[in-house]
Amino acid sequence: MSASDHTFAPIKEVFCSVQGEGPYVGTRQAFVRFSGCNLSCNYCDTDFANPGTCDYEQVEGSGSFEKSPNPVSTEELEAMLQPFEKLHSVSLTGGEPLLHANFIEKLNLSSPLYLESNMTLPEHARKLSGKVTYVSGDFKLPEAIRSICPETREAHVENTIECFRLLRKNSSRDCFCKIVINRDTKSETVNLAVEAIAAYVSCVILQPETPIGSEVRNTKFTQASVQNILKLQKNLLEMIDTRIIPQTHRMWGCL
Repeated sequence: MSASDHTFAPIKEVFCSVQGEGPYVGTRQAFVRFSGCNLSCNYCDTDFANPGTCDYEQVEGSGSFEKSPNPVSTEELEAMLQPFEKLHSVSLTGGEPLLHANFIEKLNLSSPLYLESNMTLPEHARKLSGKVTYVSGDFKLPEAIRSICPETREAHVENTIECFRLLRKNSSRDCFCKIVINRDTKSETVNLAVEAIAAYVSCVILQPETPIGSEVRNTKFTQASVQNILKLQKNLLEMIDTRIIPQTHRMWGCL
């Protein structure tokens, strides 16, 4: 395999579960988690490093994973997904799946594709504008990204807005925006972000950081924070359908 061969991609895991975030929460999906990401977010809870093999859970919920060689070819991935039936869609997640847009372009699957992206790579997004049916696009607020400096904040925001424009909602594609909210989130920053992309999305999801287990005792959320997020939702409803939905898959312990 050559470095320019786009029929292979580093994939961390393949499994079947339910969507835990956003307006399609609870729908049955197959998940393809790509390795690698171009951002480093303060709240990230996903290990997307490439371990050298791909974990494949053929029987959903079994906790039994086969180790497959990495990188994975398009044909191998299509075969892995074949046993999963009655799917709403196939979630392409990560890491950042847009890094592997050339690979995704070549996939031949019967189920619709559901892209979960940080929406910061417009040239890659352009390649998939006719390929994906659902776009779960994050608006990563600049203050939440460890690797971003003040000099690059404007470019980061412009790239995000352009990705939403390229993958905007239309008659054959739903596109919505997720924004992670914590104690340090500034309401004015969220308002500006939503105003910039409101014409391109069907709704905005305010996603509170979701603690589990012992994390609950150390949670950043207080009653005042709950009041703040409710106030933020109320204000945003002047522009667009806005919903508060936490990470439900963390609550009941599924992948």
